[in-house]
Amino acid sequence: MAYGTFTEVFFYLFVILIVFGALVAVTSPILMKAVMGLAMAMFGIAGLYLYLNSPFLALMQILIYVGAVCIMIVFGIMVGYTPKQLAEYAIGPKNTILAIVTSLLTLGVLTLALVKTQWVQGVDAGLGDYSLAHLGETLMTRYGLAFELISVVLMIAMIGAVAITWNGKHRGIK
Repeated sequence: MAYGTFTEVFFYLFVILIVFGALVAVTSPILMKAVMGLAMAMFGIAGLYLYLNSPFLALMQILIYVGAVCIMIVFGIMVGYTPKQLAEYAIGPKNTILAIVTSLLTLGVLTLALVKTQWVQGVDAGLGDYSLAHLGETLMTRYGLAFELISVVLMIAMIGAVAITWNGKHRGIK
């Protein structure tokens, strides 16, 4: 098996993982399965980043989207819904029609943007030094304040979510 064929197999495996995970995420009537489909799609995207030789982006994809966003959604489902409410959750015909219309409109806008954009051909990247060490140094020096502010905002959001949940549980809201 040639090297090009071997890498193409991995590319197509990642694409299949993304498409399958996305389909599970948007079609599953069970909320937890939908979140697992989302996590599967995010893992596939991380695989594509690895395929594109960008291990930092792959790691950030896993840490942020799978490790934080999907786990936060699972936490919200577990805290915010009773098992009875989760069992009653279903995709109705009204939501399905709305989802199809929205998807087709989004597809149309993206297709129009792809067709109308004048793509630049054959330009050298000229990226310079963008190694992982350089990226870490830049994040902690030039963008250090923004990096810290983002972490504070995320912490405040998590504290707010816990406070809202805590108050709801003590008021008898389920």
